[in-house]
Amino acid sequence: MGYLDNGSSEEAGIKGSNNHVHDKTVQLEGDTSSAVIGEVQEENKYAYDDSRKLGITGAVFLILNKMIGTGIFSTPSSIFAATGSVGVSLMLWVIGGFLTFCGLSVWLEFGLAIPRSGGEKNYLEHIYRYPKYLATCVLASQMILLGFSSGNSLAFGRYILYAAGNELKDTYKARAIGVACVTFAVLLHATLPKWGIRLFNALGVFKVIILLFIVFSGFAALAGHRRVEDPRNFDNAFAIESGDGYSGGGAYAYSNALLNIVYSYKGWENANYVLSEIKDPRRTLTIAAPLAVGGVTILYVLANVAYFAAIDKSALAKSEVIVAGLFFKNVFGDGAGARALPAFVALSNLGNVLAVSFAHARLNQELGKEGLLPLSRLWGSNKPFNSPAAALFLHWIVTIIVLLAPPPGPAYNFIVNLYTYPGAWINAFVAGGLIYLQYQKKEVWNPGWRTWLPITVIFLLCNAFLAIVPFIPPENGDFWGDGYPYYVFPVVGVGVLILGAFYWVLWTKFWPAVRGHKVVSERIIDVDGNEVIRYRKVKTHVA
Repeated sequence: MGYLDNGSSEEAGIKGSNNHVHDKTVQLEGDTSSAVIGEVQEENKYAYDDSRKLGITGAVFLILNKMIGTGIFSTPSSIFAATGSVGVSLMLWVIGGFLTFCGLSVWLEFGLAIPRSGGEKNYLEHIYRYPKYLATCVLASQMILLGFSSGNSLAFGRYILYAAGNELKDTYKARAIGVACVTFAVLLHATLPKWGIRLFNALGVFKVIILLFIVFSGFAALAGHRRVEDPRNFDNAFAIESGDGYSGGGAYAYSNALLNIVYSYKGWENANYVLSEIKDPRRTLTIAAPLAVGGVTILYVLANVAYFAAIDKSALAKSEVIVAGLFFKNVFGDGAGARALPAFVALSNLGNVLAVSFAHARLNQELGKEGLLPLSRLWGSNKPFNSPAAALFLHWIVTIIVLLAPPPGPAYNFIVNLYTYPGAWINAFVAGGLIYLQYQKKEVWNPGWRTWLPITVIFLLCNAFLAIVPFIPPENGDFWGDGYPYYVFPVVGVGVLILGAFYWVLWTKFWPAVRGHKVVSERIIDVDGNEVIRYRKVKTHVA
């Protein structure tokens, strides 16, 4: 995917830029002595002892917990239904893992060059500097409006009820349990941040054990230890067939299948959001990220082999979200193991909610540090528990709204699934920007890790494919497959990004013109290596 460069990583490999961590990252333009009206509030200092910072193990499980949610226990059903081929389905999971490694290599290069919390916020700001903060506002629109934990919070509630003997349905009782799930995660991270880290580490270990159990149960099924007849799914595995609930649906179905697989692998970038709270971030990221992604890829592929070893094709295609439950039933019968699986999946969902809220709150906080949001000084604060409590609350607000406002059914599924699509556009712009940085001459780009050009191009083309194909009409003429026209999904996704550009106009042009001043932030690193943020009120027009 890339190679380690002998360049000096201590200097972050960036020269001639505005991203040196020992400089002010937001400079006041013009004659700042006369432009500054006054301090908006006291300094905010961000200092963490090593006991609060993540090491290699913590970073591995931060990534792994976001990657492994509900997807591997349910998504294989829709992938097979779309492709109609056992072999093709397995190959798509392998391709998904390869594409994830391509993206990881790109993010490693940026993460080693700019080892600060914020992820692609920092990368887009470094690449697309003019108009200033336009790229940041576009990203903020996606991350704040769509970066919620509603999907796995609701799944937690549904599987808890299912374990108690109820049907696996989207009910308001399940949503109420989902509210309790995300509230617990946010309160834990806000008030007892060390315990939040310990809990998602423990749940990460638990997830690996469950997936390993599924994998080895699949090996047993292949050897004939199952409660049903041999489904013989691996006979002529690459044949594309049609049957009860499945068929080879063409390019549109394949693109949707790949999009679902990319969503199942989503989370590989999670550690990049919190690099300021990782010990020795360059070394830790280089080890932890490939280890987590490689392990998840192997587990995903082998878990799919296990499912095909024990479940008939038609039953698999129609199993939807309970494919893992059907697998356990076919291997072990209706015993305690099959009944306990919903509780296991619920704990997996809780781990995902803990990891997502931990990382996305840090991104929300970084946006607040820039002075970019309304009430930025609140969202950027680390008070009162030396944790991003306010930014966690912002994540909680959006999650609760999405959990409770939409009615069950297509409208809710539409909103929850929307996060991945604008992300394809963001990923494409980051990959394209990396190609520019590597081959332009104005700035020396020597980050310590180099992604080979073919890898970056593959990642760029993959995300361009995922961004464009949803605009193409389905081949089967099913324009209203989910209760709304096919083009609504990509149009709304792009609209969220355009909304960010509209906010940029308001924030940088309209509001300063109306008020006659703007609030800017100064970000510096003090002599102890701690980050300090000051907010200042600055006149927009100085005589």
